Amino acid sequence: MVVVVKETPSDQQLHLAALQGNLDQLCKVLDSGKVHVDCKDKEGTTPLILASANNHLECVRELLRQGADPQARRLTGTCALFFAAQGGFLDIVKVLLESGAPVDLASFDGGTPLFVACQCNHLDVVEELLLRGADIHAQMVDGATSLFIAAQNGHVKMLKYLLSKGADVNIKRKDQASPLWIASQMGHAMIARELLENGAEIDSTREDGATPLFKACHKGHLDVIEELLKNNCNLGLLPNGETVLHAAALFGHLKVVKRLVEHGVDITIRNKEDQTAAELSSEAGYDFIAKFLETKGESAKVESKNEASNIEVESSIKTQLDQSTENCTQLHELENNETNA
Repeated sequence: MVVVVKETPSDQQLHLAALQGNLDQLCKVLDSGKVHVDCKDKEGTTPLILASANNHLECVRELLRQGADPQARRLTGTCALFFAAQGGFLDIVKVLLESGAPVDLASFDGGTPLFVACQCNHLDVVEELLLRGADIHAQMVDGATSLFIAAQNGHVKMLKYLLSKGADVNIKRKDQASPLWIASQMGHAMIARELLENGAEIDSTREDGATPLFKACHKGHLDVIEELLKNNCNLGLLPNGETVLHAAALFGHLKVVKRLVEHGVDITIRNKEDQTAAELSSEAGYDFIAKFLETKGESAKVESKNEASNIEVESSIKTQLDQSTENCTQLHELENNETNA
């Protein structure tokens, strides 16, 4: 709901009528000749914006008929179409577009009607906006695209639709976070799967060097981790000087730590501070993780020692067999020589 702060009594009456959807009162105030159809409050809100934001279709039509500007914007840059898209009010979206509202008129942070419709999961509005020429690759000031917004909010059907319309799966924000990165951080496993199936870069890093798997491990999103592990992601030292195991250990995610170890992550790798994941978890107060990793480390040493012993035994047996074969060969040659003599 938009805050209503009016400049004159007549403005207040018109804004209130638009806000409440009172068509009779709206017409009465407009017909008085005492108010401008696009009068604004201190936030720059017009009656058309109020009516559009509150799903009052007939008031929207009347305001447009009396000359309301569909391009009028609040101080934030948001317009009537933005609020109609945000609310999922398809009929009002259509009326505004037919009355000349620019389909990609953005707020001052770069948010277009398409962005907010994706954010609020209004698929029918998104379909209409794209049909009317909305830019599917438009970016906000921070670089986020509509696909990024859908991924961030976990809207699977929306994401699939945007992908079907050609949305680029790897366009990043200015901080280099990708749609897959944000989906991994937010714990949206089905989104991560869709993005990966459509060519998302598995190890794309944010500017701090964190990969999607790193963030999923940091947050403890095991279902996302499962999706990422299917796709050959980096388990070694990352550009941020840490491993995914360090991320899970630092924040106490034992199930994640166990899954990573099961998958074959190297528990001996040291981070930029020269700490193993076990040491890091102990320092963070997660002794149960440190104990688990230390136990795994000891088991690995025993297994390695046993493997080495087995190799030595196998080598010894092979040597004995080779010697036995050589002796048999020499005996066979001697027997042949005696026979020939």
